[in-house]
Amino acid sequence: MKTNIKFKSSVFSLVFSEPDVLRELYCALKGISLPDDVPVIINTLDDVLFMDQINDISFEIGGTLVVLVEHQSTINPNIALRLLMYIARVYEKTVGDRNIYSTKKMLIPQPEFFVLYNGTSPCPDETVIKLSEMFKSVEPLGLPEKAHPVLELEVKVLNINEGKNEAIVQRCRYLAQYSAFVAKVREFEKVGDNLQEAMQKAVVFCRSHDILKELLEQNATEVLNMLMTEWNLEDAKQVWFEEGREEEREYVLNLLDQGLSVDEIKQRLKQIPKKPHGNRSQGDTLNADD
Repeated sequence: MKTNIKFKSSVFSLVFSEPDVLRELYCALKGISLPDDVPVIINTLDDVLFMDQINDISFEIGGTLVVLVEHQSTINPNIALRLLMYIARVYEKTVGDRNIYSTKKMLIPQPEFFVLYNGTSPCPDETVIKLSEMFKSVEPLGLPEKAHPVLELEVKVLNINEGKNEAIVQRCRYLAQYSAFVAKVREFEKVGDNLQEAMQKAVVFCRSHDILKELLEQNATEVLNMLMTEWNLEDAKQVWFEEGREEEREYVLNLLDQGLSVDEIKQRLKQIPKKPHGNRSQGDTLNADD
């Protein structure tokens, strides 16, 4: 597998960074076959939203489909809104210089949206998150609810942990190997290794068992760095969600960048006086050097 790590923010996007691999992934997700000569063009945007890419993977198939795939270890109930914003940017890029005010109808690729979940919390094999589930009720205005929302976006969420959706996972060898690699990290963690040791042992094991072997041989250090960053960020997000202090995320990220552990960050947060309803007054400031 030829890889370019310069623009990859996660191991998942690094694994699925080639058109042929994405074709195989889409066919596995849909349970179909596509001819090898159908072009697959990656169009993932490089913009940054908060602390990671707006979307992990975006690609076109044959100029008629645009597929957005998000990889998550926690389920985000707002993912449909995030992907709505993202697909608008993708269409803006696709349309380019064409005149959207023209009297001639413009044809655009049909969208499909997927979340591939491999977190530790229980999750069904398959579920669907809808944008309309986020809409506020109009009943307080004395208006009837619409039978069909005028704006909808559906995201299919698939659990790719080992033992889940095996038919899908086994149809895509890189998806199967990625799931096996993550499972091996967690296996070593359960027997008492710290996260870094577990990741290092998982890399050695997978290289010797032909699991993402080429990727790990060529980019072992980069993969380990990516994994540590990804998993530490997940832990950090859990910290501020548990503390009810989402507004302090930049402070937490600053501490994380300084090399503090999650436990040390929790201690720092406990030293900050809580405000009613989790809000801070205008005079309050956070300084990572305090």
